[in-house]
Amino acid sequence: MIEVKDLWYSYTNNKEDYAINGISLDIKDHEWVSILGHNGSGKSTLSKLLVGLLAPNKGEIFYDGVKLSEETVDDIRKHVGIVFQNPDNQFVGVNVKYDIAFGLENRRIERTEMQKLILKWADEVGMADYLEREPNSLSGGQKQRVAIAGILALNCDVIILDEATSMLDPDGVKDITKLICSLKDTYNKTIITITHDLDLAKLSDRVIVLKEGKIIANDKPEVVFKNKEVLRSSNLDMPFDMRIYDRAINDEKLKNNSKLEETLWEYHLKK
Repeated sequence: MIEVKDLWYSYTNNKEDYAINGISLDIKDHEWVSILGHNGSGKSTLSKLLVGLLAPNKGEIFYDGVKLSEETVDDIRKHVGIVFQNPDNQFVGVNVKYDIAFGLENRRIERTEMQKLILKWADEVGMADYLEREPNSLSGGQKQRVAIAGILALNCDVIILDEATSMLDPDGVKDITKLICSLKDTYNKTIITITHDLDLAKLSDRVIVLKEGKIIANDKPEVVFKNKEVLRSSNLDMPFDMRIYDRAINDEKLKNNSKLEETLWEYHLKK
């Protein structure tokens, strides 16, 4: 579905200061890909390039064979939705109902159909009882749910979540993680999660690790996460269960216990 070819981008037009350095990648239809990297790795820049908020200095992005450009960006955005890091920055309606309706109004959806879509997708994300609620009365996780409902109402095929759980409390993270899983399994969406959360990335089909604007790993989570040097060099924090595993296999008393090592590794990779 998505093909990125030799993508370059600099905020300063300085050839020695590229935020994205010659990235090439493919994302399949209905695949969930997590793009990992620490602050400054280029992952959020990549998300903005994917939706046409930034134009690359060099390189091309294709959706189903159609090149993303000034001429095609409006049509492509009908199929691609993005949820940003800070839920307060993306809530545009006076209440939940009008926020979900915002994109539908821009598409000039007929009012009766619009009302049906609002009710349907508010219910699907667990916000049907909050339609009249104002944004200042909602939690961060609830606002993210509303943003996702707005994208689902527009029937976007691709959903990009740019650090969508980073500002949420643990309960909010659990709610949004569960919702992300259902987007792929229930609604057959193509999901791209931009994150530094390895626990979230562990659930995805594939992991791409960025460092200084370059891809340094691109494989299934269980393959990438075995390479501790990649995680460390990218300044990514290993999840708690991975740290237990790492400590166990390096402990003189435990390092030769193959059964313990196998059990810990299976627990770490459990989705």
